[in-house]
Amino acid sequence: MQKEDNSIKNEKESSHKGHGKILIMDDQKAILKMVRRMLKRMGYESDTVTDGDQAIELYHDAYDSDDPYELVILDLTVPGGKGGAKTIPELLKINPNVKALVSSGYSNDPLMANYQDCGFCGVVPKPYTKQQLSDVLNKIFGTEK
Repeated sequence: MQKEDNSIKNEKESSHKGHGKILIMDDQKAILKMVRRMLKRMGYESDTVTDGDQAIELYHDAYDSDDPYELVILDLTVPGGKGGAKTIPELLKINPNVKALVSSGYSNDPLMANYQDCGFCGVVPKPYTKQQLSDVLNKIFGTEK
């Protein structure tokens, strides 16, 4: 019971509010659903895809429209598909100023430590809480308190 109380308290203390669209790419549907819900509570709309090829296609279409993505969250590793490391160079070709977060459960991957060298503007190791995501978004969008 105590854990539930703490998680409810942390949920209410989330310190990021934003607007716009965010693209989430992850091969795990449960993570897509969870992150989408977190972002909705922060004020964002989001689209979800399960591999990098889909992410590139959606990002390109949105970039060419009047409704581009504010941010992309890319899972580093997608078994049998294109993960974040192979997706980010393609997104940078579309938009050299793309804002992208890399997410992974493999925190010892060298890319997680050197994410900026690959074109990412932030990192969020899985599993992460709404507060951890909020903190990263505050840094990216310059709304740190």
